[in-house]
Amino acid sequence: MAAAAGGGVGQHNVFVYGSLMADEVVSVLLARVPPSSHALLPNHHRFSIKGRVYPAILPVESKDVHGKVVRGITDAELEIIDNFEDVEYVRKTVQISLLDTAEKLFAEAYIWGNQDDPDLYGEWDFEEWKKVRMKDFIEMTRAFMDYSVEPEAKSTRVETYQSFYKQDSPSDI
Repeated sequence: MAAAAGGGVGQHNVFVYGSLMADEVVSVLLARVPPSSHALLPNHHRFSIKGRVYPAILPVESKDVHGKVVRGITDAELEIIDNFEDVEYVRKTVQISLLDTAEKLFAEAYIWGNQDDPDLYGEWDFEEWKKVRMKDFIEMTRAFMDYSVEPEAKSTRVETYQSFYKQDSPSDI
């Protein structure tokens, strides 16, 4: 039997598959590292995105995405994650399987909004990202959080990302 996505009032499970698999990024974003477990999202594929250092997922039959389910996310934290994921992603409830127990449960996941995006390609590699991009991504996340607490903050995560990485040419990203 599948558990509810919320797991309680104001408590959410969130399936993460990219930069948020790194506890260091989650810590900057939420000021804590909630409990998590390795999980599998069936019938989806994790793509690289031309000119970006983070991935996208879309439904693809017979493919699976390995990630983590982060548990106990509060309503306020879910709003922070919504803002961080920005307009490029659509939050949807999906069914995942825990890798250690095969238990199925529901979680929120951020699905790429443009299913026909010509910039999606290949398979995004978390281990490569950790080695090459994580340090800069953590700094970009700090800049996003610093700016988002300002009373008149109007910048989106996409704008923060573009500003932070403006020195990188698309071929470098």
